[in-house]
Amino acid sequence: MRFPRRRFLRLAAGAVALPAASRAAFALDYPTRPVRILVGFPPGAATDIVARLVAQSLSERLGQQFIVENKPGAASNLAAETVARATPDGYTLLAITVTNAVNTTLYEKTADFSFMNDIVPVASTIQSANVLEVNPNVPVNTVAEFIAYAKANPGKLNYASFGTGTAPNMAAELFKMMTGTNLVHVPYRSAFMPDLLSGQVQVAFTPIPLTIANIRAGKLRAIAVTSKTPSDALPGIPTVGATVPGYEATIWHGIGAPKNTPDEIVEKLHKEINAVLTGPALKPKFDNLGAVPTAMTRAEFSKYISAEVDKWAKVIKFANIKPS
Repeated sequence: MRFPRRRFLRLAAGAVALPAASRAAFALDYPTRPVRILVGFPPGAATDIVARLVAQSLSERLGQQFIVENKPGAASNLAAETVARATPDGYTLLAITVTNAVNTTLYEKTADFSFMNDIVPVASTIQSANVLEVNPNVPVNTVAEFIAYAKANPGKLNYASFGTGTAPNMAAELFKMMTGTNLVHVPYRSAFMPDLLSGQVQVAFTPIPLTIANIRAGKLRAIAVTSKTPSDALPGIPTVGATVPGYEATIWHGIGAPKNTPDEIVEKLHKEINAVLTGPALKPKFDNLGAVPTAMTRAEFSKYISAEVDKWAKVIKFANIKPS
């Protein structure tokens, strides 16, 4: 039996379209079971807080639980590698942040996965700032005064961070590179705030949510924020860039998925996360964190991450930073 040519072509076209239709239907139903979002930091860290806010809103919108799972270790690489090796079906996601961009260079010779190749950027969520703050015993009030004091006392100011490669560490090293100051890094495996408050260390580039209460109480002195623009959470506090042109050390967060995750699912997650960010429910919560919702297209977010990898690679090489 011979098929008419037109009927054959219609059947062939239908056969080709079936996989695409199946994928679209799969994405339409997604998620049909709980989704994990892995966080490479302990509970209470900024990445954890942001991930939980987004997860709660996604759970409400999509009718399935988005569960945050803390998996700290190896400077957040443990969580990233776990997601990179997960089944690419949209049910294992990664809370990504600037630390992942830093680690791309810092651990390029030791990591068993590639963040840039093995993780697909799904959506940007928020951006926030560190605040350059000092113990009140340090006699400075402005960035210019701080630079002058640091240069007059080389190696005598100790700055605290959560460890090599973390956002506070990189913000400080960028500052040192651009100002020619000599600050001594004191990495902490746990909270450094008690030592900063007591004066054991004198300086820190601290995420705003972790220290805003101390600043408001006068226990620490805010000098400047590290973002491109001032933070509404700290009115009247200027940016570092106002004194050091070109300086910016923004903390950014987002969601990623394993490579080869169906594009339809990635796109659905992207749209739903953007809807969460632009809705009114999370705004007051983000305001309390000193955070700004930052919706981007997928292409914009990928380009932004690539630029961040290049930026921090230069700082790592200039400062000769090695994995701890």
